[in-house]
Parts: sequence; structure tokens; C-alpha cells
Amino acid sequence: MRQQTIKKDVKCSGVGLHSGKRVSLHMRPAEEDTGLVFLHKGPCGTKRLVPSPHSVKSTELATTIGNGDVSISTVEHLLAAVSGLGIDNLYIEVEGDELPIMDGSAASFVFLLRTAGIRRQRLPRRVLGLSRPLVYKHGERWIKAEPYNGLKIKYTIDFSHPMVGSQSYQFEQNPQHFVRSLAKARTFGFLKDVEKLQSQGLALGGTLNNAVVLDEYGIVNPDGLRYSDELVRHKILDFMGDMSLMGTSLWGSFEVHCSGHSFNNSFLRFLDVNRDDYLHLIDFGGREITAPQYEPREAYQPQPAWA
Repeated sequence: MRQQTIKKDVKCSGVGLHSGKRVSLHMRPAEEDTGLVFLHKGPCGTKRLVPSPHSVKSTELATTIGNGDVSISTVEHLLAAVSGLGIDNLYIEVEGDELPIMDGSAASFVFLLRTAGIRRQRLPRRVLGLSRPLVYKHGERWIKAEPYNGLKIKYTIDFSHPMVGSQSYQFEQNPQHFVRSLAKARTFGFLKDVEKLQSQGLALGGTLNNAVVLDEYGIVNPDGLRYSDELVRHKILDFMGDMSLMGTSLWGSFEVHCSGHSFNNSFLRFLDVNRDDYLHLIDFGGREITAPQYEPREAYQPQPAWA
């Protein structure tokens, strides 16, 4: 099993979820062992952002990574597409402070990456595997994780809404399954929350073209749902994107109950801080490699997530 990148550059532009402004995305191939690197292009030039659990600066509406006064929002859908297709090394250049929301799913990013082509590289892959089981819990939210030879996610949501209620879905990672079962699942929100957020100058780019919106009784979108359980499938997509922020692919079996971006990142920070107890490096080439270490940071204060 070898590392992968894309064969050629690929670009797109679209509307940002937060600002409602036009933003641009340019993805480029990267050499072996580069990992995923964001490049923020702004008035002060280009600044490099390397994803890590501690690079997350906000989880309000979406996952936002940052470094100093530079940040990039709504990274989770693209990261899920990259993870779902098994891409290890990539430069992600962004003009603006967020990624385009596209249709609210990972489908457009999957299309772009597959259009660019995926190239197998010379060096073997390496992943972080769970060493022993753990349960991470706060109130009604919990994540149960245990060692597994691959990535398996069982996710449950529970909303007191006639069109949602309790939904569960199980996904086991392979690129074909990801494209077929998860990539098209869109982000979602409730009309009363969306209206409140937009009155506060947030979610200005949110429309029925890039989100599933529910009112008090049902689905507002005239075309309805893409899957009967689209909402829980999107939550798995978000979870995959958020777990990608570990910086190295994460293997394990995860049972997730009523989580969100904030709790996902809190869990990931716990794993990172306690990686000697819970994680080990799996190298498919037998090389002796030390997993990246991050400087200790202040405790993470969770923020409310939209969907």
C-alpha cells in the first residue's frame, strides 16, 4: 500500500458558507511524506497552514483551522473527500477565508479530485492505529473507539423532529463505497436556526442549493433528500473530515453518538495528547518513523456546531 497524490492541478470557485462571498480553491500534487498542506492566499501573501487537532480555531457552523490571524473555514467536506479517496499528499491553496460550500456535500470535491486523477507514489503509506479501546463521553455525546484493521464508523443521531428522529448508519472505508454512499450527503440545519444565524451575519452563503433545511414539519428543499437517511450519512462525512485533522490517516472502529464538530475535535485532541497510550504508527514499508508531535496547547473550549 503506497502513498497517493493527484496527477495534475485542479481548480474551482464558489460561495463561502460564512461570508456568502466568492472564494477560490486550487489543489496541487505534493511529494511523498508532505501530507495535507493548506496555503492561504491573502493581502499579506501566502501563509502555510498544516492541519492538526490544535489548529482548529472554531467549530461554529463548520470546522475552521487557523494560524495566528489567518484562518480557513469549512475544511471538513474537502478533507472527507481526500480521506475517502485515499489521498495522502496534497497542496490546498485557498483565496479567501473559507472553502467554497459547493452543494453542501463532498461530491464536487470528489469530482474535482477524480478529474485530476489519483497517482500512486513511490513510498509506502503510514497510518495511526488505535492501540486499545476507549470511550470518550460528555453528557449524551460519546465516541467508543477500538483497534481495527481499517476505518469503520457507526454513527447515530437523534433529533426530536418528525422527519429525523433516531437514525443510524454504518460505513466501512473504501473509495468506491465512499463515493457511492457518503459523498453526496449534504449538510443540514433547521430553518429557525438558519434564520437566526443569518440575522447575526452568519451563514450568509447558506441556501437550499447547498444545504438540507428542515422547518417544524418537514424538508423545505423542493427536491427532498438524496438518501432517506441523508442526515446521518452527512454526519459520518463530517466525522471523517474532522478525524483527518490528525495529520496522518486514523484507523479504528468508531461508534459515535450525537457528536458534532466541537466534540469531534475535543476527542481528537484527547487522542493527540494521549497518543502514547492509545495510538501506534503502522508503516506499510517497515520503516522506523516517529509520529509527529505537537507542542502542548491550552485546553480546548467547545463551541456550538450547526450541523
